[in-house]
Amino acid sequence: MLPKAKKKFGQHFLTDRHYIERIVNAIAPMPDDVMIEIGPGPGALTAPLLDRLKHLHAVEIDRDLASALRARFAAEKFTLHACDVLEFDFAPLGPRFRCVGNLPYNISTPFLFHLASYESTLIDGTFMLQKEVVDRMVAAPDTEAYGRLSVMLQYRFAMKRIFDVPPGAFTPPPKVNSAIVRMMPLPTDRMRARDDAHFAAIVTAGFGQRRKTLSNTLKPYLPAAAIEALGIDPKRRAETLSLEEFIRLADVSVAAI
Repeated sequence: MLPKAKKKFGQHFLTDRHYIERIVNAIAPMPDDVMIEIGPGPGALTAPLLDRLKHLHAVEIDRDLASALRARFAAEKFTLHACDVLEFDFAPLGPRFRCVGNLPYNISTPFLFHLASYESTLIDGTFMLQKEVVDRMVAAPDTEAYGRLSVMLQYRFAMKRIFDVPPGAFTPPPKVNSAIVRMMPLPTDRMRARDDAHFAAIVTAGFGQRRKTLSNTLKPYLPAAAIEALGIDPKRRAETLSLEEFIRLADVSVAAI
């Protein structure tokens, strides 16, 4: 019997077997993979993942669901971490791990930023999120969905939308569509800013007031003349900038500090 979904955890349980199979096939787990599932809920993905893996880790904040999962799956094959994933330390999983899950809509963005800090040890992440969030993750410059989340994730990861999942695949059905996305860390020799924290500050400032131009949003960091010297029109808005342009702005402004 399916447990009652709790609104405070943003729970919508995946129940459609067709989509469960498609998601597991997209993840393509191999027996020796070190894998962790986020928000397993009643175990719709957990069971088929364990059919292909020697061992699976999972993080579940709901104590009732965590207890049921521990009772259902053998401890030698399944390790359940009953905690808030936003505070979970992925480091003990080892130097190379994979991450999957049906992310609760109310924590998806902060979780993605939390996971990004483990880019050096993450092999890939395959997640189901609200379609609107996936649109932002994969968005190109000068599109409506392009924003801070797009730039900060694409700075570290190659993003790929896999397929959409309709509300009817869940119990209870959410009011929005969902989508599957894969994140793969970019090579270490990719273009990087001199200072990651300063790059993040520039991106945050740029998108802080979307309707304003760079000469206004980046005024605390760079004068308009310095922006123009990079071949970037200071009258442009952040949503029109490429990742490379953000990096150039960050590098010039950090050099001036």
